[in-house]
Amino acid sequence: MKAEIFLKSERCKGCGICVAFCPKKVLAIDALGRCSIVNPDECIACGQCELRCPDYAIFVDKKKVAK
Repeated sequence: MKAEIFLKSERCKGCGICVAFCPKKVLAIDALGRCSIVNPDECIACGQCELRCPDYAIFVDKKKVAK
């Protein structure tokens, strides 16, 4: 399963919760102190970032990939 990650940066307050819970280090805090998607190809669609974001700033769209 692959995923597409969407980030509403205007909602992000830079708490870092999503970064801390991402098991594949897909996310990072940028120079402005906000969440940034740095490694989208590594996303395993676990949804931990979306589940834990207190500001509803990040969304994971899970997609099935044909084998």
